[in-house]
Amino acid sequence: MGAKFLTVWIYKIFTGAAVVMLAIFSVLVWHVTDRMLMRLLLIGFGLGFLGIGAAVIAVMRRQITGFADSMSACLDEMLDEKVNILFDEINETLLSKLQSKLRKLYEILQRHNQKSRDEKMALQSLVSDISHQTKTPVANIKMYAGILQDRNVDREKQKEFLQSITDQVNKLDFLIQAMIKMSRLETGIFEMQKKRASVYETLGLSLNSIFPKAEEKQIDISVNCPEDLFLSHDVKWTAEAISNILDNAVKYTPCGGKITVSAERMELYSRIRIRDTGRGIPEKNQASIFKRFYREKEVHDQEGVGIGLYLTREIITLQGGYVEVRSQPGEGAEFMIFLPN
Repeated sequence: MGAKFLTVWIYKIFTGAAVVMLAIFSVLVWHVTDRMLMRLLLIGFGLGFLGIGAAVIAVMRRQITGFADSMSACLDEMLDEKVNILFDEINETLLSKLQSKLRKLYEILQRHNQKSRDEKMALQSLVSDISHQTKTPVANIKMYAGILQDRNVDREKQKEFLQSITDQVNKLDFLIQAMIKMSRLETGIFEMQKKRASVYETLGLSLNSIFPKAEEKQIDISVNCPEDLFLSHDVKWTAEAISNILDNAVKYTPCGGKITVSAERMELYSRIRIRDTGRGIPEKNQASIFKRFYREKEVHDQEGVGIGLYLTREIITLQGGYVEVRSQPGEGAEFMIFLPN
């Protein structure tokens, strides 16, 4: 029952009873001359008022007790983190209004708790991924170092083992650098420094990093981008995002293949399209390739840790864009980056 309604109701009862009793008392006093009878009337009316007061207090106590019990039960269910708690929000009462506020508070707490659980699971997953990625190179370094220390090996074998150790150290260094980039993006330590810049020059920065590998495999790279195409974007990080796609294109395109890069302005977005003639990506895996540390079983023999495309998606998303992929096994892959004009 609402506090306002309860107060009015009690006030009306008490006032009405008091008026009636006072009216009766006035009439009797006017006509009664016996003092003893007058005293009895005074005592009777006094007891009547006390009775009314006791009744009012009892009603108020019952109402307050019911209100407290309802609120206590609601709070207990919230503390137990029960789902589908029934809040009284229909009636226009004090209890209904308070429970409406409690429901909003409970929903906020649930969102925070879910976010905390998600962050904890993400951290556990990250630790597991890091452990998995570092386990093999660390084990290999220990093995080669142990062989060099415990056995007499010839000069050629020493060089071979030292080169293997160097390769594993480089892999660890690459992983650590990728983890640093990922951490900066996810924690917001590094913010995008967007400025209006030439997409043509950004593509040039991206292509410079993969030309040597492409030449080794005799892969032909063609670029079609208007020199007057300017966008507001972070040049360094956008070049990183494009380089990750290009690196995969070179890695999974056979010798003598072809990679085509193009850029064009559309109505709301500008599109950067990267097309290769590589092995392609099965449709069932296309949603997973942007996950952190994801690698297809078929390409585990290739170098890499599965962070590149994850970083690409994060970089583009932070700039208000998105990434799409189209591919069929054996028919190459096409990645499209969309950045707002």
